[in-house]
Amino acid sequence: MDLAAVIAVETIYTIASLILISAGLAIVFGMMKVINLAHGEFMMMGGYATITAVNWGVNIYIAMLVIAPLIVGIIGLIVERLVIRHLYGRLVDTMLATWGLSLLFVGIVTMIFGNTTTGISTPIPGITLGDYQVNGYNFFIVVVALLLVALIYVVLKSTRIGLIARGTMQSPEMASALGYSPDKIYMATFFVGSALSGLAGAVLAPLVGLVPSSGGAYIAKAFITVIAGGPSIITGLVSSGSIFGLVNQAFTFSISPVFGDVALLVAAVVLLRLLPQGVTGRFFRGKL
Repeated sequence: MDLAAVIAVETIYTIASLILISAGLAIVFGMMKVINLAHGEFMMMGGYATITAVNWGVNIYIAMLVIAPLIVGIIGLIVERLVIRHLYGRLVDTMLATWGLSLLFVGIVTMIFGNTTTGISTPIPGITLGDYQVNGYNFFIVVVALLLVALIYVVLKSTRIGLIARGTMQSPEMASALGYSPDKIYMATFFVGSALSGLAGAVLAPLVGLVPSSGGAYIAKAFITVIAGGPSIITGLVSSGSIFGLVNQAFTFSISPVFGDVALLVAAVVLLRLLPQGVTGRFFRGKL
């Protein structure tokens, strides 16, 4: 029973981390159809913003939940104004531009912080489950992921700004005819997606050793989670994250963590082969 409890906790944590990693990309790619290959670097900068703020004496929770998302959101806003807004509807050009931005961000961070591993300790101690001990910080990540999903759902479903954003992504001409500026809405949406990426990197920073190239560890998982989820943002994110999290932990505990990551990628290939439009392209149609 103790081992079963540990496996359940680790599985829920893996699902939550996949959702957290992919939330910002779900907004930028899922809503805006912008292929942001610098998503991992936005997460990396969120981690560095957190570590820097903590080293300057800022409370770790304020650094993670406020400062890092705000800083990365502002960086995303600048990127959108200078680069992305000129490339809407041009997928290949957007891919090349964001790939170049990812290299630029890695170079800038390397010049500022160096190429050595840095990090901060987790603010929550381990928790004993019978004969086993699990990282207590994992529960914090689960709570953050649940609150984030709920917040995105409420904003997109029940608020005026969320309805305007969704409508603009579907038909910018109609939004413009109704008196809304698609340009400003795209700008605000990219800001939110970037801030969510920074939040993810900040929250995960205490668990990993951070280097300027850390973004590469997140980008593949984020894209396969969002793409496999299909057109529905929230439902797709939760469903694909749950599937991949279960597969990953099943193979991690039965064989090894390396096989867990390999199984996740294989599961993504099989899922997209069986469901080319993603999970919500076949199931849960009409859900947000």
